Amino acid sequence: MRTAPMRTARTPPATRPKPPERALAKPSPKPWYQHRVRLVVACALALLGIACAQPAPPPPAAAPEKPASTTVNPARIDRARDGLPDGYEVTPYTGSPAPFASWGLQESAVADPAQCATLGAPAVDPASARGWSASGAGGIVYAVVAGAAPEATPPSQLFGECAQWSVTAGRATATVTTRPGPAVDAAQTSAMSTAITIVVEGGTETRSHADTFVAYLGDHVCYIVVVTDPGSPHPGLAPEFGSDLLVETVSTLRG
Repeated sequence: MRTAPMRTARTPPATRPKPPERALAKPSPKPWYQHRVRLVVACALALLGIACAQPAPPPPAAAPEKPASTTVNPARIDRARDGLPDGYEVTPYTGSPAPFASWGLQESAVADPAQCATLGAPAVDPASARGWSASGAGGIVYAVVAGAAPEATPPSQLFGECAQWSVTAGRATATVTTRPGPAVDAAQTSAMSTAITIVVEGGTETRSHADTFVAYLGDHVCYIVVVTDPGSPHPGLAPEFGSDLLVETVSTLRG
């Protein structure tokens, strides 16, 4: 009788032990100063938001402008010669303080209408007159200031009656066109364009042209006269020269 062969029992394969699970590392606490930095930044942003939300403060009120002086110092008229072109020779003015004299009307002038004469000869105190005359290629320039007499007539009262008028003095005759003058603070002004004819010995006529600008400054009268020769080969001064010079002269007189 055969005997069955003996089977040996297989031992199960050895299982590897599982590695121990690692515990998750806990985050380390942040340094103390990071909390303070965050707090400071948060506060700064909050303050910035508040500042941006606030309306801008109104601009400071502008200081009131100091009113310009209207006091006239006649001695300052010498400084007004700075407005002359180069090459002009300047001498003190010694004639009668009236545009008539600068026009060449040396004798007693008779105007038509008669009341228009006050435009060519404002009522002033001759003893108070100061001024100069200057000659150059563009013509002759006169600048005069004098104290106004109480009876000085503002030009605005005469514009309607004296828009066109004439005046004679000896052998000289002139035709005048009157209009308002340049704007000057606290003053009335007039402007006159005059064509002058003078008959000399032998019946020869000489012609000239005068642009006159007068400012009535309360207690003073200031005027500029620019006389040109229509037949001169030299170009005359610019049309606005006399008007601008009056404005500059008044500003100089007032300081």
